[in-house]
Amino acid sequence: MTLDQLEIGKKAKIVAVNGKGALRRRLLDMGLTPHTQVMVRKVAPMGDPIELHIRSYELTIRIDDAKDIEVEEEAQ
Repeated sequence: MTLDQLEIGKKAKIVAVNGKGALRRRLLDMGLTPHTQVMVRKVAPMGDPIELHIRSYELTIRIDDAKDIEVEEEAQ
């Protein structure tokens, strides 16, 4: 599953960050690294962007970028 498919309020662990070059590097620099827990907090009214809770802060990313992040949903 990719991050854009995760429901609001659900937690997941990042499995892999796909993409190439500057895009992948930018996602990793923002803290979206493998084995990190992430939760979708909000989705904009039109569906893009989404707000994430990761590493004790809030991060907003575009849906297109979220499609490059593979996650595994955690049991709650």
